[in-house]
Amino acid sequence: MNIKTLILALFTLCWCQRSFADQQSKDKEVHGLHLAHGLKSARIPFETYGNLIVVPVLINKSDTLQFVLDTGVSTTILTDTAIARKLGLKSVRKMKIDGVGAGKSIVADITIGSTIQMGAMRSLYHNIVVMPNQALNLSEYIGTPIHGIFGYEIFSKFVVTLDFRKKVLILQRPEKYQYHPKNGDKFPIVVEKYRPHLEGVSIVANNQEKKIKVVLDTGAGHALMFNSSSESTIAPPPNALYTQLGVGLAGVINGHIGRVPKVRIGKYELQDVLATFPDSVAFGAKVQQNELRRDANLGGEFLRRFRVTFNYEEGYIVLKPDKKLFDDAFDHDMSGIDLVAQGDGYHRFFIQHITLGSPAYKAGLKEGDQILAINGVSTEEINMGYLKQLFQTKEGKSFKVKIRRENKILTANLTLQRMI
Repeated sequence: MNIKTLILALFTLCWCQRSFADQQSKDKEVHGLHLAHGLKSARIPFETYGNLIVVPVLINKSDTLQFVLDTGVSTTILTDTAIARKLGLKSVRKMKIDGVGAGKSIVADITIGSTIQMGAMRSLYHNIVVMPNQALNLSEYIGTPIHGIFGYEIFSKFVVTLDFRKKVLILQRPEKYQYHPKNGDKFPIVVEKYRPHLEGVSIVANNQEKKIKVVLDTGAGHALMFNSSSESTIAPPPNALYTQLGVGLAGVINGHIGRVPKVRIGKYELQDVLATFPDSVAFGAKVQQNELRRDANLGGEFLRRFRVTFNYEEGYIVLKPDKKLFDDAFDHDMSGIDLVAQGDGYHRFFIQHITLGSPAYKAGLKEGDQILAINGVSTEEINMGYLKQLFQTKEGKSFKVKIRRENKILTANLTLQRMI
């Protein structure tokens, strides 16, 4: 099952926060992002869904919201207009956002003056961009409520450490952080257009080794995604699979997915890495128009194998391999199904796309089918993450899939097959 590779980078969202330095807070707290009570650091738990980092956030006096932490966005984005109305967020002007995908641009609202909190991190007089509800449908693709996205503002203010195994986000005030070699190897980065770029990454493919410049992208679930408009890109391998790769702000992204024999960063080498090659019409052209040169993105499936520390102020990252995660195989779906989750609790699963020639295609499953049960287990008892693992388990494993198609209840026999 290809649960969507979520590609959240905003390529023209470069509007930055106004300065509110002349305003006085009633409780005399620091303006902008800061750690409360003068703390030097803060630890914030997170969950991962499809390799995306989801953190708990409060806006004004809201209930706990779930936000994706994305190095690719320049400002805070609220993706649920109902919450914006409930909190009384008022639009001060409109803005146009161009995203990645085959669709059109999106018009969003800019609101000012909110308070945002994530654990011990707070921000006063914070600006929030409110997007229309149907712009991304993140909750449906991830299978859990997602209310927003943010990133650069946090990474630029703090030294940020992501510990994927412990599922904890560590924020440190830059003046209190000291690098030590025991924490991993240090690599220089350059922050361009609000995104961290890393040079000196090597790829080995087609009996060639190339140095490439990559964006470190926590807002993408894939391992490696090439920019098709870059002169340094490589061609998809002969056995690459053409399919729907994911969803961006402007719609569906199609292209090839295959494997790169080796990816090397310093002394760290990962083998048989899954790589995506999006169509230039949907992806590469828009990147070329709106971003400085970069050859590829490294996403969550790659980064989760390390303990990663971002230090924007000093211009470097620190990578420390996680012994329990580093050698994980780069698994891929063996069903050929893309799903969306709907309903209360997101337990109603609908087939959004089927890859031609895949096991799902051979089993007679169709787009629009609702999956009701798998091997007799109702989908009301499982979630999207479980389904992802189920369809990556073992080649040759068979399932009886109960579906609803229009007004009929049908059963299909699905046998997993490695396609890449």
